[in-house]
Amino acid sequence: MENFHKSYFYINKKLIFETLKNLFGEMKQFYNSKSLLRLSFLFVLLFSVITVVNSCKKDDDEEFKDHVVQFEVKTTAGGNIISVVTQVGTAQNTIYNTPQSPVTSPWTSGEFFVNSSQAQLNLDANASMPDDNSELTINLYIDGEIARTVKKKGKGVLVASIDYSFLEP
Repeated sequence: MENFHKSYFYINKKLIFETLKNLFGEMKQFYNSKSLLRLSFLFVLLFSVITVVNSCKKDDDEEFKDHVVQFEVKTTAGGNIISVVTQVGTAQNTIYNTPQSPVTSPWTSGEFFVNSSQAQLNLDANASMPDDNSELTINLYIDGEIARTVKKKGKGVLVASIDYSFLEP
């Protein structure tokens, strides 16, 4: 798709400069004939050509890109995940640990595509931990690499949270 964009927006500069050279030659001839109406028409035409060329310039803005995203929640041995909350843009999903649908450690969301125009990614998790050395770890993977990690250590119910924005590096 990127190659298509480059070839689609290709501007032949040689053609533009030759056209401008011809226009200036025409301008010189009109000026010599002292025809004010023709000279005015030529200036309007030249201004129009410059405006069109300027508007066809490639924007310097970065385009939004698709990224592969994955959420992960892990506990040390004996820890029980209570709930996991994920949010992509404005779409929120809450997963509770119940006997009908247990959430075991490590829990992963599976990989999915997110466009960077979705400004915000959020991951929140809480877990019940058995002792002081227990650890709750949550990870946010973007394009296969860990973008953010939060670790909480201790006994009892621990809460960890990650907030990530593609717009703010």
